[in-house]
Amino acid sequence: MLPLDYFLFLQIIFFLFITPGTPRIVIISYAMNYGTKNCIWIALGDVTANLIQATLVIFFIDSFIADNAETLNILKWFGVFYLFYLSYDIYKSRPKNFSNTSIKSKTLISFFKDGFIVAGTSPKAWIFFPLIFPQFINFNENYISQFIILISTYMILDFISLIGYAILAKKLLHWINANPRIISSISACVLILIAIFIGFTQNY
Repeated sequence: MLPLDYFLFLQIIFFLFITPGTPRIVIISYAMNYGTKNCIWIALGDVTANLIQATLVIFFIDSFIADNAETLNILKWFGVFYLFYLSYDIYKSRPKNFSNTSIKSKTLISFFKDGFIVAGTSPKAWIFFPLIFPQFINFNENYISQFIILISTYMILDFISLIGYAILAKKLLHWINANPRIISSISACVLILIAIFIGFTQNY
């Protein structure tokens, strides 16, 4: 049995994933700098964070999050400072030759960590999981099976969309090689703007 309004859920997450939020900005920049294969680990970190977020919201802290603004504010400022750090890391990096597989300046665990933290502190995710995700679960029925279907759908489509962004970035590599600082600079500036926007507008 499918969860409540499953096809509406698909429509919502489709538009959520095609919107170039923070995780997608990061994965585009990393695809340029480190190659598409390494972006798989960023995507895995992203969906792992989403799995934990959804699990916490549905089974543990749905009411706790709503009643504890201080916790949300701590998460918010952690995300803001990390976005500033990530913008600097992206800005100082340069696109590398994808044919040169021996060039690696970050470990696979580091890629996974970056994807995990970016998704874990994403305002879009923390709005979606506490406010939207539970609406598609009927808690009077077997909500565990509904949760498994919904979160599996979310993670699979999220992973595919992230890799899609990384592949698109690779196809733009020839243009980027002629303008090596443009994407890094733009991405860094966008991340800074997002961090500032979160800091001043996300009040709990």
